Amino acid sequence: MNEADLLARRFEENRSRLRTIAHRILGSGTEAEDAVQDTWLRLSRADVTGIDNLPGWLTTTVGRVCLDRLRARTARPEQLWDRAAPEPDPIDGAPVDPEGEAVLTESVGRALLVVLDTLAPTERFVFVLHDMFAVSFEEIAAVVDRSPAAVRQIASRARRRVHQVGTVRETDPARQRRVVEAFLAASREGRFDDLVSLLDPHVVMRADPVAASMGSAAETRGSAVIAGFFNGRAQGAAPAYVDGMPGAVVGFDGIVKLVVSFIVTDRIIGIEVVADPAQLATLDVTVG
Repeated sequence: MNEADLLARRFEENRSRLRTIAHRILGSGTEAEDAVQDTWLRLSRADVTGIDNLPGWLTTTVGRVCLDRLRARTARPEQLWDRAAPEPDPIDGAPVDPEGEAVLTESVGRALLVVLDTLAPTERFVFVLHDMFAVSFEEIAAVVDRSPAAVRQIASRARRRVHQVGTVRETDPARQRRVVEAFLAASREGRFDDLVSLLDPHVVMRADPVAASMGSAAETRGSAVIAGFFNGRAQGAAPAYVDGMPGAVVGFDGIVKLVVSFIVTDRIIGIEVVADPAQLATLDVTVG
């Protein structure tokens, strides 16, 4: 197999996920398929020797393509998609993956698309990539040309608007809270299997440099590895809301020293650990 065929195979392995991302951002199956094809064209023209993490590169690239399309819609509002029927569109002639289509139909429902439609393009882009696909603020910041702290604030603002407009399964704060509380309890009690069951198999945990210096890696992937890290920990962690997301804080003498926030869909797909005092100061933390 030559390099071009290998690259095409690796792209196809990511196609379903990329289409799901594009659909959630754009709200149209047809446009999502176009965005995925644009992503393939960009990949085929790129110098792949400089790409260390292909899935991450594809995620941010399809996001960039979708953001450009959202901004073009804003400039030309007469070209908006049919708001009355934001269900997944059939792609004529495209191969059908029944399992993938079932997941897409379940995860991209009418309610979610209607709620996302209330967000400005950048808010929608940030919310989808971070809250639904656990892309880090640092990676998103490079796409939207903002600082990570600014992107965090955009995500927080988008999250509040989503909650105000309507509750959807992926962003139900009460449900998220129950999942996180169960995770913290399992962590304190050393119940490894329960920790694994609450984590998505592809969960990603990211820690800022200060938190990493305390003993965690800057980035950790996989449910078993992350469950092992938390197993028997969280003894001093108190439940909290962090920028509207369920999380936990660790403090001494009433001063918050470390904050953990969780991104939850059916299970936990992302964990962020912040200990940098400057970054902590930007967070809206409510303990209890």
